[in-house]
Amino acid sequence: MSSDPVTPPRPATRREQAKAARRVEILASAARQFALRGYQGVRLEDIGADVGISGPAMYRHFASKTDLLDTILVDVSEQLHEGGVAAASSPGSPDDRLHRLIEFHIDVLVTRPDLISVQDRDLFSLSEDARYRVRSLQRRYVEEWVRVLCERATERGAELEAVEARVRIHAIFGLLNSSPRLPAFAPDRLRDLLIGMALRALDG
Repeated sequence: MSSDPVTPPRPATRREQAKAARRVEILASAARQFALRGYQGVRLEDIGADVGISGPAMYRHFASKTDLLDTILVDVSEQLHEGGVAAASSPGSPDDRLHRLIEFHIDVLVTRPDLISVQDRDLFSLSEDARYRVRSLQRRYVEEWVRVLCERATERGAELEAVEARVRIHAIFGLLNSSPRLPAFAPDRLRDLLIGMALRALDG
């Protein structure tokens, strides 16, 4: 076994930190504009103007508008999957873990509605590789829910086939993912309302 010391990562330079911060700003602006006008209705130059960057300078951060959309939707899909795995594997009963899954999903919706709207409408504008990656992450995210929902049914002395669990979960996602289009509502009250609706719907 090697006893060589592990070299700590090099701290980011001020220039690298500024570039990373600008990248986050670009992604947020793109998500907001894509949600408002649709992917096809937004130019790379529009996003640059919103964050104070010239059109040509945008290419220092992203190769194209498609690259920008790919990054937005792959990133949110990875975050959903990672958060779903964490919630589904957390301590407690299946009821506890299902509640955490619902809370996690709703918290993403309430705090990042632009991303949900873009994913819902512009999925087919992704590059082929990014679309495959997003679909794969979405399937794996759903399977975390399926596992917990089936365990919950077993604990209650019932039987629930995986195929039926998937139908219920996709139906719930349709309900929850429509929340960015709902009338303005206090976030805390909306969160509690959606949690209650999801739990009642999953109970069949």
